[in-house]
Amino acid sequence: MSSTESLRKDHFLIEKMMRALSTTADLLKAGKTIPAPVLEQAIDFVKNFTNVCHHGKEETSLFPTLEKNGMPREGGPIARMLFEHEITKQLAEKIEASAKEYIQTNKADALIADIRSYTDHVSLHLSKENFRLFMMADMILQGKAAQMNKELAETEEAKLKELGKTRGHYEQLANDFEAEMVRRA
Repeated sequence: MSSTESLRKDHFLIEKMMRALSTTADLLKAGKTIPAPVLEQAIDFVKNFTNVCHHGKEETSLFPTLEKNGMPREGGPIARMLFEHEITKQLAEKIEASAKEYIQTNKADALIADIRSYTDHVSLHLSKENFRLFMMADMILQGKAAQMNKELAETEEAKLKELGKTRGHYEQLANDFEAEMVRRA
């Protein structure tokens, strides 16, 4: 077991949603209509699972543990990831705003652009974490994987409890959203 196993599982789920969102943008570009309840599922996922739950696990558990074990918070990977988390939040808010505009006006250009900006940014961010940060974390936290994963699980449970949701809810949401986009394609 690696110290980042829980976070890697999150990435798998987030990547599934990124692929489905890319399909959403393609469908909108092709003139297809995406109903409000479907878009609301995607917004729930990007704002709550990605930003609150996943980033919360990194910000309140992984990053402080890495810092305690010698990784500087400023001027290194932690600072960069925190900066990118802020961008992710801003992009999610833009998707929410442009989705509302799309629902009211049926004009999809802003929503398409915002989805593409979001998926491009998050995909690159996940890649940096998977192939740089998590590899460093696993080396730094050798022998501490069980404790790190326990802490990550507790943080996830607390974050999801605050949202009134479960991991199963977001796993099902991502599966349903992906299936809906495949059906519409």
